[in-house]
Amino acid sequence: MDTLFFIVSKAVQFCIEPLNWVIVFVVLSLLFLGLRKSHLCKRFLLLALLDLLLVGWLPTSEIFLRALEDVVPKTNLAQISEKDIGGIIILGGAIEGGEIAVDRGEISIGAAAERVTKAFELIRKYPNLPFIFSGFSGRLSPKGVSEADAFKQLIAEQGLADKSAHYENQSRNTYENVLYMKPMIGEFGEKNSDGALKPWLLITSASHMYRSVKIFEKQGIQVVPVPVDYQTASTLRWASFDLEDGIQNWHKLTHEAIGLFAYWATGKI
Repeated sequence: MDTLFFIVSKAVQFCIEPLNWVIVFVVLSLLFLGLRKSHLCKRFLLLALLDLLLVGWLPTSEIFLRALEDVVPKTNLAQISEKDIGGIIILGGAIEGGEIAVDRGEISIGAAAERVTKAFELIRKYPNLPFIFSGFSGRLSPKGVSEADAFKQLIAEQGLADKSAHYENQSRNTYENVLYMKPMIGEFGEKNSDGALKPWLLITSASHMYRSVKIFEKQGIQVVPVPVDYQTASTLRWASFDLEDGIQNWHKLTHEAIGLFAYWATGKI
């Protein structure tokens, strides 16, 4: 059932991403061109152009993405003592493992690189705390090394101590991240004097933080959010047109929208 859920969520996201509709509109316009229905051909070409404008004009995506990134405020780590923390959680999604890592012998960090760099920072800051990196792959047909194994290699390359390192390398989405980590958190987490688990620092992208926190709460795990990988500023870029940035923004938005709706509908949050 979880595999079907994973596949369907990927398919739905592909279908609703605005840029993918450009392909549909162009194909339909070519079809009607071949049928010599020029008026319909022109209409679908116009729709394709409007779609590109929607994606590339950044305020159309930034206004929603900024709202999503601001739902969970940043945590002031300067006000948190190490003795109040149970451990550190790093969610996958930033590391390009797979065949490239195997073929090239190097681990590549993707667009959400701050998940990794912030993890290095906090592991150095709290060397005695346990940390868990969770992630296998978000691809439908994963190959090569898992994200967790790739992060383990990065830890070694950075010369960071791995005595408190733990890795979860089976999860394909956020729900599985939490589900598979839950026993590890209970086993390795620091506890208060009354035996209750201390909250764990949670590192993930700002746009992904709200859904992540809700899933942890549903599983009865207390976390302290450490959002990173912000894509928006405090003001919208009204005069900016950038297809590359727009594509990334809409991808994040549709990914989270599908995730939130699907997890709500299935009782995962």
